[in-house]
Order: sequence, then structure tokens, then C-alpha cells
Amino acid sequence: YLKESMFGQLVIGPPGSGKSTYCRAIAHHLIHTIKRDVIIVNLDPANDRPPYEADVDVQSLIEVDEVMERLSLGPNGAILFCMEYIENNLETLKEMVVSKKSYVIFDCPGQVELYTHHSAFRNIVGSMTKWGMQLCVVSLVDSHYCTDPAKFISVLLTSLCSMLHLELPHVNVLSKIDLVDKMGPLAFKLNFYTEVLDLSYLLDELDERVCSKKFIRLNQSLTGLVEDYNLVSFYPLNVQDIGSLHRLCKAVDKANGYVYGELEERTVVGLSQSESGVDLEYDYDKSLQYENR
Repeated sequence: YLKESMFGQLVIGPPGSGKSTYCRAIAHHLIHTIKRDVIIVNLDPANDRPPYEADVDVQSLIEVDEVMERLSLGPNGAILFCMEYIENNLETLKEMVVSKKSYVIFDCPGQVELYTHHSAFRNIVGSMTKWGMQLCVVSLVDSHYCTDPAKFISVLLTSLCSMLHLELPHVNVLSKIDLVDKMGPLAFKLNFYTEVLDLSYLLDELDERVCSKKFIRLNQSLTGLVEDYNLVSFYPLNVQDIGSLHRLCKAVDKANGYVYGELEERTVVGLSQSESGVDLEYDYDKSLQYENR
């Protein structure tokens, strides 16, 4: 058990949601803007070319390609085997991570089943919390799902399942928000999707000419489930916008408790603002220009 708490975030999400890009961007923001000591841990045994230099790489323990070759497994089966292997060799991972004594960003695999119903990742996270690590989950999904009502309902259900399964504070994120207008028009203003407002309006957007009655009833049941729990909401993210990153950073710091810890230097943000001349408050007019479309 650690004498002093370590803080960090577990970055999860399906393939293509921008996890590794976010890890690079948020690490750069924390290091250079907020002046925080940060390390990135590549916890994805299949990510052999991350867009950052990993301080700790799980591929030094196990690699997906080797598992696939030796055990004749497919990519998904190999990932699950790798995570179970890590679960059974946690002391090695602990030595690699804890020795750094830094704020930790974990870049996690893209297999959604790890976060919704498989036990290995949950057990790994549970062990990390027993070490004294204060963690939260940053769950990324591509904002283009907002353009399709049925897909967005699926995203809501997946996000809810992850929150219930992992039992950690969650910050859900709609990534690539700067590209959402290129994916097609949104049926509602952006805050409808980020705040997960009355989902009955979303059901009205399902095309009865294409969708069967059974499919519509299924989505009615799913939206009812999501609304009953009332847990899911999203932060929009544009990794190229420093204000967007900073707003998300503040949400994560509250979720994992960093903002309440002894390590927080409360004057750093103000100093960064005065030195750089950059306004770190989130600019909705700039980054959420789709709000009024």
C-alpha cells in the first residue's frame, strides 16, 4: 500500500474513439500548461505504435501478436488472454507504475467487453485502488454516433454498463466534437446529447420505414433503462482546443479526487494564465459552434 496516494485516469473506449490521441494531448496539457508530473502507461498489449512515448509499456510483459501465434487465438481472444495474464502478474505492473510516483494516464485496450462484463480489467483496477491509487475512468466515444439515433442509444447503454461494471467515477466524453458537423446534421442541439435530455424525442427520430416495430420497442426499453438510472452524461472534447482540454481536466480532477488532495498546487492555473496569456476557461462559442445549428 502506498504511503501517499497516486492519482490517475483510465482512458477507455472502442477502437477509433481517439484514446491514444487524447492521452497524448492531455499529457501535454498537464505537463506544459499545468506543470504536473505525468506519466503515460500503455496498457494496451495490441497498441504497438502509440502516438506518444510511453513511460511504462505493458508490451514488455506480453504482446498480442505472440499470443495469437502461440495459442492460435483471434485478436479479441488474444486481448482477453493478455488482460488475464496481466491480472495474474500484477506485482510486476505495480513495480513499473508505482516507482514513478507521478500522475498516471492509462491508455487502455479498445475491446468494449473488458469494460462491460469481463472480469479481468475490473480486477486489475480493483487491485490498483488497493495499492492506494485514486482513479477515475475517462470513457471516450466518437461524436459521430450522435448523428444516428439508434447508435447513440447503443452508446448510452454501453456507457451505463461500463459505469456499473467498473464501479469507479466516470467522465464520459464525446470525442472529435470539432468534426461532428462533417458526419451529418444533428437532429437536436448538442446539449441534448451531452446532457442526455428527454430520450423520447430521440425515439421519434427512428425511421419507421426502415426500423421494424420490434426494433423500435427494443430502443424504447433501452432508453427507459438509461433514464431510470440517470447516470450518463457527456463532456464534448476537441483535443486541439486548450479550453476544451482544460475543462475536461477539471472534471477528471474532481472525479478522481486530485483537486482535493495535498498535491494540488492551487496557484498553478492562474500562473499559467498570466504567463501564457491564454484564457483556459472553456469557450463554448468557439468549440461548440454547433449548438445553434
